[in-house]
Amino acid sequence: MTTRSSHKEKLKGLYAITDENLITEENFEQTVELALQGGTKIIQYRDKSNNHKKRLQQSSILQSLCKKHNATCIINDDIDLAKSVNADGVHLGKDDASISHARQILGKNSIIGVSCYNSLDAAIEAEKNGADYVAFGAMFSSPTKPNARIAKLALITQAKQKLNVPVCTIGGITINNIHQLTEQGADMTAVISSLFSSDDIKKTADAFSQHFRKQFRARI
Repeated sequence: MTTRSSHKEKLKGLYAITDENLITEENFEQTVELALQGGTKIIQYRDKSNNHKKRLQQSSILQSLCKKHNATCIINDDIDLAKSVNADGVHLGKDDASISHARQILGKNSIIGVSCYNSLDAAIEAEKNGADYVAFGAMFSSPTKPNARIAKLALITQAKQKLNVPVCTIGGITINNIHQLTEQGADMTAVISSLFSSDDIKKTADAFSQHFRKQFRARI
């Protein structure tokens, strides 16, 4: 079995992304644990601050919790941080390092995801260059990135027809619109605000996760 195909089973379901504006330092571990208890399968550590000590501490906590819950730990942008905490992989945007550089630093077994925004051509190129999954979005208007370009729902279907790697969607996803994405074939949906601003994070994560289980059963 190739490394890329072995990652496919991991790259399914609710993909939570941390946000330093929604999760306090004091409650970081508890908040992440609640998301994992609710069924989150992948968590990306995203912190744009320059506080290296905090970033190292929190990403280490996240990696440990993901291991405990058999979930996948991804680090946003920072290849060196991903390597230092032995994360499962890294997620790269258009202004970040190349896939080949990330692969050189992290090794052949690491998961490398790439933001492709609203471009199928970018996704095809990313897969060709060794990406393990691609992400499209914003799919809907997003409070996290209000000026993001909106991707059409049909892009998911087109991507599933053209690509062999899992497809992630991001941007403005809620429990009320997630079905539009899974019905088009999305393997993962990345959620930030609608999860971590929830009054009951565990319950919200479970609601997203149940929806995925239902959709995956329907595809069998």
